[in-house]
Amino acid sequence: MTGAPIPAEDIDELTAAMADLTGALETESAEEILQAVCAEAIRAIPGADMASITAIRDGEPTTAAATDDRAVDIDHVQYAAGEGPCLQAASSGEIVRVPLATAGRVWPEFTEFAGSVGVGSYLAAPLRVDEHLGGALNLFGFGDHGFAETDSQLLKLYTTIVTFGLRTTRRYHQARQRATELEAAMRSRAVIEQAKGILMAVHRISADEAMKRLITESQHTNVKLRDIAARFVAELSDGATPG
Repeated sequence: MTGAPIPAEDIDELTAAMADLTGALETESAEEILQAVCAEAIRAIPGADMASITAIRDGEPTTAAATDDRAVDIDHVQYAAGEGPCLQAASSGEIVRVPLATAGRVWPEFTEFAGSVGVGSYLAAPLRVDEHLGGALNLFGFGDHGFAETDSQLLKLYTTIVTFGLRTTRRYHQARQRATELEAAMRSRAVIEQAKGILMAVHRISADEAMKRLITESQHTNVKLRDIAARFVAELSDGATPG
């Protein structure tokens, strides 16, 4: 990193914010995690009064989280115009630091609306987690300080850590989902095999014929195969003769 050194107290605040965010990454839902990312960004970056996350999905930007409705409104003005600092940060992969006093010639719609709700400074950093989540983390300041170079450095450090945390969390949840699906598939397979065995024993038919009967019953009743199998097993447990 180049530029002026980051003050020690700002590093301490960033460290505390990241510690709290780590707890959210471990326990919260995806939506709540992104909300926590915004909240802790305000805490970590001096001069930030509001924050939002722009997510780009299939080329369309949306605001995935925000700390204030005014931040959402400013984002939407940029989306409607097809230009603005949040979209530039997302597309360029570079931090965009903007004092509104000098932004009007580049982004007139954004500048006019942001000024009308009291925002005088803007800072955005690209946020690229994976192929499903890319965009920008946007910070809004009510003062006209324009954010400092050290704020850009802090935000770059913050988003780097956040990106790593979000990637790790997504992979963890994906692994859990796959494990849950595999467990469900194994349970379904087990009950289907049980039902096949019952039909084979009761009707003295082959495994293929037993499976055909289960499939036919599933199709005729529009009930999932595993549920048909579970019903046959339950009927046997109750002493009934399965069909």
